[in-house]
Amino acid sequence: MKTPLLAALLLLAAPTLLLAQTTTAKVKTKTPVGPTTKTKTTLPATTAPAPPKVTPPEAQVEARANALTSNMQKALALSSEQVEKVRQINLVSVRGVESARLTYRQDVRKMAAIIDDIGQARLATLKNVLTPTQFDRYQRKREEKMGVPSSQGSQGNPVPGLPGGE
Repeated sequence: MKTPLLAALLLLAAPTLLLAQTTTAKVKTKTPVGPTTKTKTTLPATTAPAPPKVTPPEAQVEARANALTSNMQKALALSSEQVEKVRQINLVSVRGVESARLTYRQDVRKMAAIIDDIGQARLATLKNVLTPTQFDRYQRKREEKMGVPSSQGSQGNPVPGLPGGE
């Protein structure tokens, strides 16, 4: 459970860590007569400027995480220990998603990639907290909500022109 949570936190901290990197440039100067002088100059790394770090409103994050946790508690019959663990997972995930939305609002692909990574990390940590039965039920509800068919051909209507289940 700790590994995916740490991975999610590392993913969120990565943009600020990239700004702290520096590079070392060697400058050599030669004189016509005499020994060679070497000087090292440390310059900041030249990377693309990262978007400013924007933090989402904490009240909004907590409200959304609490609503998610409450719905999961009702749907999955969570124990009190599970409720607190799920609440922490939801807080980290919602905070990360909202921060990504605010930070990368101009770069939709980057935002989608970060949100997808956060979602995958959340699923992995939830799988460690929930029982197998609860996780299966959660996955089925999630697939229904997102419109993902759980088996082929469960969308309802048969393909036009082909014999259907009549």
